[in-house]
Amino acid sequence: MTLAAGALDDGWRTAESIPLWRRICAFAFLLIAYFCYAWSWNTVDILRPYVAEDLHLTLTQAGSMYSAQAAGALLGAVVNGQLADRFGRRNALVVVMLCYGLLLFAGGYVTTYPMLVAQRFALGYFTGTMYPITVGIYVTLFPQEIRGRLAGVALGVYNAAVALLGAAGALVLDRDWRILMYVGLFPAAISFLALLVMPDDRRIIPHGGVRPTATMRRLPVLELFRPEVRRQTMLLVLMCGLNFFAYQAFTGWVTTYLKNARGLDGVAVGTIVSWQFWGSCLGGFAWGWVADRYGRRVGALGFLFAALLIIGYLRVPTSVPVLAASGFLYGFAISSSVIWGPWLTELYPLHLRSTAASIFNWGRIISFFAPLITAGISEHFGLVTGMALASICFVMAAGVWWRLPETLPRRAG
Repeated sequence: MTLAAGALDDGWRTAESIPLWRRICAFAFLLIAYFCYAWSWNTVDILRPYVAEDLHLTLTQAGSMYSAQAAGALLGAVVNGQLADRFGRRNALVVVMLCYGLLLFAGGYVTTYPMLVAQRFALGYFTGTMYPITVGIYVTLFPQEIRGRLAGVALGVYNAAVALLGAAGALVLDRDWRILMYVGLFPAAISFLALLVMPDDRRIIPHGGVRPTATMRRLPVLELFRPEVRRQTMLLVLMCGLNFFAYQAFTGWVTTYLKNARGLDGVAVGTIVSWQFWGSCLGGFAWGWVADRYGRRVGALGFLFAALLIIGYLRVPTSVPVLAASGFLYGFAISSSVIWGPWLTELYPLHLRSTAASIFNWGRIISFFAPLITAGISEHFGLVTGMALASICFVMAAGVWWRLPETLPRRAG
């Protein structure tokens, strides 16, 4: 059988040879897993003031919830991204879904601060792997010229999950926040369906690519620090880290800010947060199209817009419609980073797809300290001052972004 037919004598096959309907089904299953991952991850921010109140935590202890989860995500991205490249992303997906689902469910039973830190670290370890696994799968199955839009769909699902988490929070936050943790049983229950729905990616030649010829190192991550790409890798880590720091400095404290500084109830807080993530949902589709049309770097403009919107958000009157509209625009702007997943895989050799995409989570080295720093600043100078740091970080991230290579070929004409 010829290469055009898709199969090779030694068991390799091209992504193009997999029927489109099966690739679409695989992507749909990925979106379900991504929805549950988004719900699980963002409980750390949405539930922060309510967990803090129930467990009698200080502002710094409440912020350390994210630090513990981010530390776990960093470790999970580094370790599991390499394991996914070596043993298969489909197989890794099964393990990750099962574990983060059960760990989210377990979060409904934490009663002490040490238990909370341990649960958040473990949850972060597995959820931190979802991004590189997801990106590694869909960039293998689909062509480069639509990957931005696929990333937009994935980000749209991510933000829809958080918006629905906010909407659900509006109904239950003032009663019992633990109800939102029990959703973890769903991804745990369906995790093994991945073996039926997803093609085995271990011997698939990526769409439009060639069969990998390089031998994978025992530690694939070391290839990202070869002399010719070391500077690029470090700039990417810095860019992602500034993004995470900015996101955590502002978005991570939004529910606390709205509840404590603005004096709003759970219904209002849930509504405003929900609109912010619906803005991100729409922004993911828009910025994904822009990235496929005009290149991977143009999204830096979104970060500059976000920096301005943060200042406006902190100064507008205490009005639910005004805050919701401001949050919607902010969410739309920061979604410009939607292309980072495919872009990271395009900057490095094909056999390092998940390892390269895991750079996204390496930035948590920087953001790990964001809640502790912003909490310290907030306790001395006020929450608004701590949250305003996000503007500076978004501007710096935009500057780094623009200095990195473009990977999308120019369109003729």
